[in-house]
Amino acid sequence: MDPGEETRLIGRARAGDMRAYGQLVDAHQSAVRGFLRRLVGNHADADDLAQEAFARTWEVLGRFDGSSSLRTFICGVGFQYWRRSRRAALRRRAREDAYAELADAESAPPARAAARLALRRAMDALPDDQRAALALCLGQEFTHAEAAEALGLPLGTVKSHVARGRARLQAALGVAEKAS
Repeated sequence: MDPGEETRLIGRARAGDMRAYGQLVDAHQSAVRGFLRRLVGNHADADDLAQEAFARTWEVLGRFDGSSSLRTFICGVGFQYWRRSRRAALRRRAREDAYAELADAESAPPARAAARLALRRAMDALPDDQRAALALCLGQEFTHAEAAEALGLPLGTVKSHVARGRARLQAALGVAEKAS
């Protein structure tokens, strides 16, 4: 679609013309779905996100200022929906893990339960950033880079938090540091 035609259709869509917006969706859905499929890795989830992105774009089309292409704008909306869904999934997984951990602790032999309690207390004593970095890197097997992205911290800071936090946990639990 040429830029002039797209501009004309955007104007009509802003005025409430659903058919014009449908033409814009038809023109950009392949690119948006392709982007989201590569991002998500699951076609069904990516298609759901694309549908949400197109629906939301219809609602906020008045905010589109034309400084980028409409395709870029819709991909940005889709990216935001993906980030929200990913955060929701992480929160859901954390709740499920906490529930499973609680169930394990309740059914664990007393010695194991005592060790879990000691670990929990030692983790609670750590500064928030160190605790978060350890929980991601050691508990959830995130790479340092993934944890840095998730926490919004520099990579070096996350590495430092993991090293210092691990040392503090080992000291609190009376565990000797392993020789590398």
